[in-house]
Amino acid sequence: MGTKETIADYFDFDGNDTALRTEVLAGATTFLAMAYIIVVNPAILVPAIFELPPGEIGPGSETEIAGSMYTYTEVFQMLAVVTILASIIAISVMTFYANRPFGLAPGMGLNAFFTFTVVLILGVPWQVALAAVFVEGIIFIALTAVGARKYIIELFPEPVKFAVGAGIGVFLLFLGLQEMQVVVAYDATLITLGNVLESPVAAFSLAGLVLTLLLYARGVRGSIIIGILTTAIAAWVVTLAGLVSPGTLAPEQPYDQVSNEGLVTVLTSVQYDFTPLFFGFIEGLGMITEDPLVFLLVVFTFFFVDFFDTAGTLIGVSQVGGFLDDDGDLPEIEKPLMADAVGTTAGAMMGTSTVTTYIESSTGIEEGGKTGFTALVVGGFFLLSLLFIPLMSAIPQYATYLALVVVGIIMLQGVADIDWQDPAWAISGGLTITIMPLTTSIANGLAAGIISYPLVKAAMGEKRDVSLGQWVLAVAFIAYFVIYFAIEAGQFGF
Repeated sequence: MGTKETIADYFDFDGNDTALRTEVLAGATTFLAMAYIIVVNPAILVPAIFELPPGEIGPGSETEIAGSMYTYTEVFQMLAVVTILASIIAISVMTFYANRPFGLAPGMGLNAFFTFTVVLILGVPWQVALAAVFVEGIIFIALTAVGARKYIIELFPEPVKFAVGAGIGVFLLFLGLQEMQVVVAYDATLITLGNVLESPVAAFSLAGLVLTLLLYARGVRGSIIIGILTTAIAAWVVTLAGLVSPGTLAPEQPYDQVSNEGLVTVLTSVQYDFTPLFFGFIEGLGMITEDPLVFLLVVFTFFFVDFFDTAGTLIGVSQVGGFLDDDGDLPEIEKPLMADAVGTTAGAMMGTSTVTTYIESSTGIEEGGKTGFTALVVGGFFLLSLLFIPLMSAIPQYATYLALVVVGIIMLQGVADIDWQDPAWAISGGLTITIMPLTTSIANGLAAGIISYPLVKAAMGEKRDVSLGQWVLAVAFIAYFVIYFAIEAGQFGF
């Protein structure tokens, strides 16, 4: 039996109606759609390590970690390495334990909360914040092992489960169009249509989007990858030809945003040693007792947001892949949940914020990815990217966001699964779909649906249809928001 047949048997390609080429293409698509995190996550976390606002630090800044001084660039590169390694660990669990085509990495939103709220506003040392993420991961592992996370997710009201996919679709559309500058900020109405004639990014993005959508409509395999790479290559050609100034359509140079040391130096001197961050985490464990109340509140907030973000993402992307059963549940959901739990725990020890399943996984699923081999390919690309850390910013971010727009459109099909004639379904499902993009949070969308469902059911005289667990979930979300807003208002401090 050859290697190809062994792989097919191990991941059950026949049982999942897929093939090696399809899985590889799907994995490459997912990686390209989420590769931005290798650069973006360090950019968000660096201010936390320096414990200074972004505007007060730059290429010449230095900070002390575990008794030694490190430059901005060195810290950035340490965090890039840690981001990659944490992703690989989580993806390995997803591949070999869960056998699902989902990519994982440190989560957007959660990393911003880590830096700007926990460290810069509350004054919690970044070492202690890492300890909080570690404790959250341990709790996740324990709850997943005993099936508690699966039980809670299955308590979600049916209209919420079926609305998650469409909600994430609108969320993806909104994020993608913003990054492409097709949708821009506007004082009078908050947002408005961007001027394509004035914005080269918007013009190139729209051209790439049209190409991608036309290829998709014709059933071309790899249409999303083709769209991303074609847009990126065209941007570099136009830039190198001198038709636009450097930095307009393509990065001025890899790592230009974090280093003035010159391209050759940066390419040949990557800071792979991240052990200073690990020793910082060890220091954080010893500092927990300095203010245990604030520490517990931070753990609770990380836990709550990550729990429901991951749950919503898994349900949403599984709906795209046709993995859900008739009740809107993902069979053996505890297995992919274990992947983010292990990734979060390991990532915190190495120096990064919470690891979660990525909504960009839907791009690979749309390309036909159905098994853990898709995730394995994603992990393989992450591993390969360790050799090219300084070059990971070469693909313009707006080009990768083409994938989000295309998949966002496709995910809107989920609205067809909602019974819009039933007030409980219409209200809870509608709120789930709209609150996600408007607050840029999957967890907030779930909260709106979960809180509204039992209230509407009770108003309809059908409170017997609501389980005790669903009432408890609604109350828990209300308690979460009270604590979250108190933290945001700075009523707690370390």
